[in-house]
Amino acid sequence: MKIAVVGTGYVGLSNAVVLAQHHEVVALDINSEKVGQLNNKVSPIVDPELQDYLSNRELSLRATTDPAEAYDGAEWVLIATPTDYDTDTNFFDTSSVESVLADVTARNPGATVVIKSTVPVGYTERAREQHPGTTILFSPEFLREGRALYDNLHPSRIIVGDTTEQARHFAEMLLEGALDKEVPVLLTGPTEAEAIKLFANTYLAMRVAYFNELDTYAATRGLDTRQIIEGVGLDPRIGPHYNNPSFGYGGYCLPKDTRQLLANYGDVPQTLITAIVDANTTRMDFIAADILLRKPRRVGIYRLIMKAGSDNFRASSIQGVMSRLQARGVEIVIYEPTLDEPTFQGCRVLNDLEEFDAAADVIIANRLDPSTAVFGDKLYTRDLYGRD
Repeated sequence: MKIAVVGTGYVGLSNAVVLAQHHEVVALDINSEKVGQLNNKVSPIVDPELQDYLSNRELSLRATTDPAEAYDGAEWVLIATPTDYDTDTNFFDTSSVESVLADVTARNPGATVVIKSTVPVGYTERAREQHPGTTILFSPEFLREGRALYDNLHPSRIIVGDTTEQARHFAEMLLEGALDKEVPVLLTGPTEAEAIKLFANTYLAMRVAYFNELDTYAATRGLDTRQIIEGVGLDPRIGPHYNNPSFGYGGYCLPKDTRQLLANYGDVPQTLITAIVDANTTRMDFIAADILLRKPRRVGIYRLIMKAGSDNFRASSIQGVMSRLQARGVEIVIYEPTLDEPTFQGCRVLNDLEEFDAAADVIIANRLDPSTAVFGDKLYTRDLYGRD
């Protein structure tokens, strides 16, 4: 069976690899460099399992920039293109999804389309109305950046926003490629599936915000954050997980998904969702103010990535702190070994750790790793456990 997967980010590539174990998969992307990497069995994103499977497993997977090569003869088309949040419209920008839908219905109207991109609540029903001759499903994705393939090989659940045999068949295709077989499968309405995705990520953002505000309180009052967190986590209803303080939640999913859910509420009564969105801003304000208390001459930013094990800079909380420090006139120098440019957002980029250490009198790190030990008393972090 031929399957086209459009988009080779975390979602698209991890799904493509899972399905390519048993089916012919053609990955379509507009980025010719990523296509070339994939055809040379090199993962264009940082993900150890993805690289292992591309290098060492038997996969029927190729990549292309040619829509005809991807769509022609495909029985299934998975859409995994970006849907960034548009602050002007207060909604996800779904134009890339709509472009793919238009192409597929023109080239291969008999294909079943599965939207994997995160979309606003109600989007799939509207897409079905606009393309009445095409079968369109929505299946939310639940994965971590840097562990995308692992999370698809060991899924916590599989949800498909449809209750037809086509939906069940798609769930079975995902199970076929997974290593775990006893996985909960839930078939729902498409709008309910869209809501599940946004509410799940907003809950995760709420948990991040909660432990960050606990840490803000402890830091302000001179208390031991670790002791408080460990005591709170002993309640089995709360648990000792996903509780490590940070500069704020960031990355591709949580900031945009929380804002999209808030926009979807419209005139529905709520206070909590607004608070979750606002809490992230408050946390970055506090972190910047706390750093300024050290009266730094020059602040070093250790890594721009949103979390350990990721290569994604997008909406990382440390950049939010950086912009606040810049606004207060603080000189910034950045250590980011994945950047080739000499500057980033007007700040000098250094790729030599010793030079970076010597250049700054305060160094901030959202997440610790073995390299941060050399900074000694210069280091500012809220990371307690060395994990996300």
